[in-house]
Amino acid sequence: MSLTHKCTLVPARFFEEEDARCILSSLFTLSETETVSFRAVPRLDAVLVYAAEEGQEPVLEGMIGQLPACREYNKILFHRADGYLDLVIGQGERLLLANSYPAPDFTTAEYYLFLAMKSLQLNPEVSTVTVLSPLSEAEEMSLYRYFKSVESL
Repeated sequence: MSLTHKCTLVPARFFEEEDARCILSSLFTLSETETVSFRAVPRLDAVLVYAAEEGQEPVLEGMIGQLPACREYNKILFHRADGYLDLVIGQGERLLLANSYPAPDFTTAEYYLFLAMKSLQLNPEVSTVTVLSPLSEAEEMSLYRYFKSVESL
């Protein structure tokens, strides 16, 4: 299955179907061959908006579904592929963030991870980051310098 990183989560009360392409265009460069679609996520009272080529699925949808598998109170899912960082952060039962960022290298991905942690006022030293994509040994060690633990799902 192929994944699209061009996706974002919008609170249901702010979502208007006719604005879907505009929402994504403000975040990503869209090609003419990409179809903009959306799916309701009722348990979060949100709508997942995404742009995909035929056969692609939004990476954030699967990540949000894996959030309950994280045992820690601070739930951080980190996925890096195809020049993007996909990041989902929850606390307890609440989803705090679900977004994709352009990250051509690991340093940029770390920057967005720490920016999100800081903006959400989460302390990495007491948090576990769950990585959903392969990391090199150096990348894993870099995360270990800041986080309590690094796990793979």
